[in-house]
Amino acid sequence: MSFEDKFEKLTVSQRASDHINNQLLDKFSHKIKTDELSFSKAKTSKDKSNRATVENVLDPRTMRFLKSMVNRGVIADLNGCLSTGKEANVYHAFAGTGKAPVVDEETGKYEVLETDGLRAEYAIKIYKTSILVFKDREKYVDGEFRFRNARSQHNPRKMIKIWAEKEFRNLKRIHQSGVIPAPKPVEVKNNVLVMEFLSRGDGFASPKLKDYPYKDREEIFHYYYTMVAYMRLLYQVCRLVHADLSEYNTIIHDDQLYMIDVSQSVEPEHPMSLDFLRMDIKNVNLYFEKMGINIFPERVIFQFVISEVLEKFKGDYKNVPDLIGYISKNLPIKSTEQDEAEDEIFRSLHLVRSLGGLEERDFDRYTDGKFDLLKSLIAHDNERNFAASEQFEFNDNDHGSAPESEESSGSEYEDLSGSEEDEDDSDDSEYYDDDEPKILKGKKYEDKDVKKLRKQEAKDTKREKRKTKVKKHIKKKLVKKTKSKK
Repeated sequence: MSFEDKFEKLTVSQRASDHINNQLLDKFSHKIKTDELSFSKAKTSKDKSNRATVENVLDPRTMRFLKSMVNRGVIADLNGCLSTGKEANVYHAFAGTGKAPVVDEETGKYEVLETDGLRAEYAIKIYKTSILVFKDREKYVDGEFRFRNARSQHNPRKMIKIWAEKEFRNLKRIHQSGVIPAPKPVEVKNNVLVMEFLSRGDGFASPKLKDYPYKDREEIFHYYYTMVAYMRLLYQVCRLVHADLSEYNTIIHDDQLYMIDVSQSVEPEHPMSLDFLRMDIKNVNLYFEKMGINIFPERVIFQFVISEVLEKFKGDYKNVPDLIGYISKNLPIKSTEQDEAEDEIFRSLHLVRSLGGLEERDFDRYTDGKFDLLKSLIAHDNERNFAASEQFEFNDNDHGSAPESEESSGSEYEDLSGSEEDEDDSDDSEYYDDDEPKILKGKKYEDKDVKKLRKQEAKDTKREKRKTKVKKHIKKKLVKKTKSKK
């Protein structure tokens, strides 16, 4: 074969190859991107219909949870809406049979037999997830020991799930204590909470305290004293602070005062628990003052709630009638303008629970012996508090806080003289006079000359240490040699 024939054959084969390549390019050109490569994460588009809500709470995800409860026999059906709020809607439901409902072959619908199990009425509290009005919940969860590892402020669904579990556990703790009436919690599933429905017996809910028609003036006093007693029992026995106690979150059922809406309740160890308690006292006093009765000073109620030992009290610390009798006879009535002025001062006080919460001016007052304010807020001697604490032992399986032995006195303040130390410290405290100025120790309170000398000694020590220090470039060479040998 001549050279010309070989060249012509090669040219034909090359043209055929180019033709095939062009066909492939035309076929897959729409799948080939020639623009600059970007490593940013591609946006995924989600259908908004998956989050479409009815009545601000019923989205497809929540409906699946409700259907699951019906299939498992927890509830039979979901009826109308009882109330709406900033965080949730409450619906009425009948309890299920405990078995899966039967499907009618003719109609294809679920049918549940009318049994005694259906007579129990439930309140279904469904929290808002997609449409949130109440968003600032961080202060109620931040610092809570039980939820220290389960917080997600940036994910609304996870946050609401934690919020629902928080109310379930608080309700369970109050109900198990047996000292404060509260709805019995049944089940919680994500953002759906099932609990006992407080009914008048005719299908309507029992009235809230704000809607209750009082029979006479004595009944107003009775519920006021009961509310004050509940605040103490909630703090001392249940180890909780309501944080939103008012006439809107209490119900009169069977002539008893029931406590509801405890989703925001915190433990006494919470950094803002005392501020929440002070707010609860203010709300309760404002309501009953509008009802035209004499109220107690807020500071007096605060001391009554946080004190483990009550002077001249001879009853049962867990008995509501005994506490009501003590309140009516021993707490002073707010009657003068001076009491009002003291309440205003008390509302603006910086409440502290530990030495870390004290400011420098507080230590100055303590050094000068002017601790009249702090002395009235800290605990009494350890022996009395220790004896009283034995009366408030309450075992809660869901209680995730530190053991009782680590807790401070009933006032939840740290004793400035070291009340949380060993029992030997309490014995030694007898030899010290409260009026004698205390010598504060530590770097914060040392003399300027001593501080200057201490810093100079530290500099000299570091200077001597640097003289024998291996140079960085020598150290790198040694490390490199060691690695190369391996």
